[in-house]
Amino acid sequence: MLAGVRVVSFTQFLLGPSGVQFLADLGADVVKVEPPGGRLWERNWSGADLFKNGVSVFFMLAHRNQRSLTLDLKHPEGRAVARRLVERADVLVQNFRPGVMARHGLDWETAKAINPRLIYVSASGYGESSPYRDRPGQDLLMQGLSGLASISGRADQPPTAVGTAVIDQHGATLLALGVLGALLERQRTGSGVHVEVSMLRAALDLQIESATYFLNGARLEKTETPLASTFHPPPYGIYPTRDGHLILSMSPLAQLAEALELPALRDLAKPGWNFESREAVARLVEPLIRTRATAAWIERLVPAGVWAAAVNDYAETFADPAVQAADAVEEISHPVAGPVKLLRFPLEFSTGRAGVRLMPPGPGQHTDAILSELGYDDAAIARLRKDGAV
Repeated sequence: MLAGVRVVSFTQFLLGPSGVQFLADLGADVVKVEPPGGRLWERNWSGADLFKNGVSVFFMLAHRNQRSLTLDLKHPEGRAVARRLVERADVLVQNFRPGVMARHGLDWETAKAINPRLIYVSASGYGESSPYRDRPGQDLLMQGLSGLASISGRADQPPTAVGTAVIDQHGATLLALGVLGALLERQRTGSGVHVEVSMLRAALDLQIESATYFLNGARLEKTETPLASTFHPPPYGIYPTRDGHLILSMSPLAQLAEALELPALRDLAKPGWNFESREAVARLVEPLIRTRATAAWIERLVPAGVWAAAVNDYAETFADPAVQAADAVEEISHPVAGPVKLLRFPLEFSTGRAGVRLMPPGPGQHTDAILSELGYDDAAIARLRKDGAV
């Protein structure tokens, strides 16, 4: 779908690489620019300290279908190579802190002068004009600043963080969406576009429902019950069972009372969604749900039309028939790491499903080929290597 679109990626950590990987999965020709010597941060770190034959799993999860070019942006010849990349690129993506690309002569205004049709994406923690522009932008920090941690969990417990980098990944999705929109705008006008993505805006956008209620006068008060949301009607929550936890979502109370065989709950049921009975419903339902195993409740409630689901751990999730049918995991055979399981591109089209065309690359694996495409001959490439520019 994006075949022929050339993307230059000056990205690191998760939001930038994952957003670029979406473009790569859609067929774009992505050149990952990284410092020489394997110094890229995500090559030397991985969550859970998980490396396979010395290869970072963190790097591999967001760098498939890309080529690697090593480049020292502090070296004059390295910057000259970068300018050649910009000249022929359709899209440049960078997520350095504001000001870093300007020091390398690769900021939006300079890049636009080199290539007026360039789509230039700046991703950062807070935005280039934010008073917090120089602060580190990281998922957990954003969960706190944006209020996300404050609305999760119970009133009798500390604020609760989401257990994965949800803001990074939503920001990555917005990044890819911005690129697609900008490419269409360029097709219409012939001119390049600057796209700005911030983790803070991504974090707020994740909360479009709850934040909008708050901004329009709702009181979002947590309770000391299993209720999982401050603004949904009962029984919306996560309830302990005999052997795990059960989610009950938005089901009419009369229907739920019949399925649970709980007459006292039927007495609380009134026309509408019964917002005023949220805590009373949760306190009635909680002790009953504790009496059976999760699977027993699923077998009883789902056929009755109650919106219910088990709380799975990852082992249960990836063994679940629905997840297996979603074909969400692909195992690759990496030339160094060996067998590695990765989550697949999440969209499916009538024309097919995106797969792995290129393995996550080694440091500078494609440097010579890319330099050759940029017009450097063998002697020039050897000189760049000798000088430490690549």
